[in-house]
Amino acid sequence: MITAPPPLSRRTQRSRTIAAYALSFLLVIGTAACSTPTSAEPQPYAVATQNDPAFQRTFRHEFADVDGVRMHYVTGGSGSPVVLVHGWPQTWYGWWPVMPALAKHHTVYAIDLPGLGDSTGTPTGYDKATLARYVHTLIAERLKIRNAAVVGHDFGAAVAFQYASQFPGDTSRLGYFDLPLPGPAINATTYRSLSWHIAFHSQRRVPEAVVGDDVREYLALFYPQVSFGGTAFGGTSDRSPFTDAEITEYARTYSRPSVLSGGFELYRALDKDVRDTVAAGPVKVPTLLLTAQGQLDAIRSTVVPRLTDIVQAADVPRAGHWLVEENPQFVTGELERFLNG
Repeated sequence: MITAPPPLSRRTQRSRTIAAYALSFLLVIGTAACSTPTSAEPQPYAVATQNDPAFQRTFRHEFADVDGVRMHYVTGGSGSPVVLVHGWPQTWYGWWPVMPALAKHHTVYAIDLPGLGDSTGTPTGYDKATLARYVHTLIAERLKIRNAAVVGHDFGAAVAFQYASQFPGDTSRLGYFDLPLPGPAINATTYRSLSWHIAFHSQRRVPEAVVGDDVREYLALFYPQVSFGGTAFGGTSDRSPFTDAEITEYARTYSRPSVLSGGFELYRALDKDVRDTVAAGPVKVPTLLLTAQGQLDAIRSTVVPRLTDIVQAADVPRAGHWLVEENPQFVTGELERFLNG
């Protein structure tokens, strides 16, 4: 015969109930702690700069909503405003080698173009005139800055040109770095023949299909080609001016399918870029022109039909296309002299 245990007292029952609730609460808290990132873990856009004291002292990451696109930019420093516009395949981070020096006397705004870098959303077009309007809305409308020096590299230079062309009253100075300007002096068909990668990136869907699973390897192979002494300049060097960490940072953003396609759209917009430059009037904003070593005369010939006040020009010694990375001291000196002139 089995005898039933004596009934529990009310106090014992209440104690066991409280203990069960406490155990459940601890289990929930423990599970959340294991599954949720801690506040100390940086956002992806901040990983590249999290351990850099120069960044932590002066700069910060910001976001702003602009016509359906959430634009990312980095800002810091004090003084007259300088807007830095990247090209392909880079982001705001391409300006980092010169930003701490510029921030000593200027307020720096290094932006990720709409649809690229850590900006999210899709702009209405990747032609440089449209992108310039997004940048202007960010700088002039959201940030209320109407006297900016706008400096661009690669396709960012064409965006900077369009910014100065469309909004000359809001542009104090223009920096134009190492890009033949699509327009009166060079049409889209000729432009695509300048290099294999321009023709390749201009194709619909093909570059995404070829590059999509190997973005980092593709970028790592591409960067040396247009570096000083690289094959694009008739050399044989395979030296890259980018560290593994820098390549990883660029690959982080361009590995997102929308960003990868957005980068190629910069090339697919060449026909419209030509039409827009042909339609633009002469830009009379004081301009700094910098190019790869040996390329000054060739690039100057494409920009002089539209840039009529080039007050300072130089080819950057021992630099290929990556002017900032390959000779940051020279570029910084030229920029400071120009901005303070």
